[in-house]
Amino acid sequence: MIIEIEGEIVKKEPTLIHLKTYGITRVIHISLNCSSKINSSNISLQITQIIKEDSNNLYGFLDLQEKLMFDRVIKISGVGPSTAMAICSTFTPSVFAKAIAGNDIGSIKMVPGIGPKSAKRILVELSDFSVDTIITNENKNFNEALQALESLGFKKEKLNKILLECKSKDTSSLVKEALKKLS
Repeated sequence: MIIEIEGEIVKKEPTLIHLKTYGITRVIHISLNCSSKINSSNISLQITQIIKEDSNNLYGFLDLQEKLMFDRVIKISGVGPSTAMAICSTFTPSVFAKAIAGNDIGSIKMVPGIGPKSAKRILVELSDFSVDTIITNENKNFNEALQALESLGFKKEKLNKILLECKSKDTSSLVKEALKKLS
C-alpha cells in the first residue's frame, strides 16, 4: 500500500496531477485546496490508496489534517471518494470541523453532489467523530483548554462546541471564557 509519494509534476489539472517517480508516472487525485497550495514541480504527498475490482486510485494530500478528514468521510455509507474529495475541495479541515461541531447542515449542503439527506447522514455519522483531532493539531491551546475542562468533569462533546465559539487564543483565557459559557 502506498502511503506517501514524492516526485515531479508532469501535468497538473485542478483536481488531479500526473506525478513522475522513478520513471513511472502516476495519476493522483487532489482537492482544489491542495491544488492551490502546489507551487513547485517537485512535491511530496500523503496518499490514500483505494483499490477496487476495476480500479486502483491514489488520492494525494499536502496537509495531513485534510487526509484524516478524507479518510474519515469515505467511511460513511453512501459517500465515495469523489464526494469526499468534493468536501475537501469545499472546506479546509478546521472549517469542516466547525460545521460538524455546529451541526450546520446548510454548509454541508453547499458541497457539490450532497443533498439534504446526505448532509444529514454526514452530520449524524460524524457526530461521534472527534473533530478536535483536526482542530487541535492546528491549535495547541485549544487542546490544553479541552483537557483542563475535561479534568473538571465536563463532557468532551459539549466542550468542543463551547470552545469553538470562544474568541480567546491562550489556554487560560480559553478556559475562563468556556467556564463562563458553561455556567
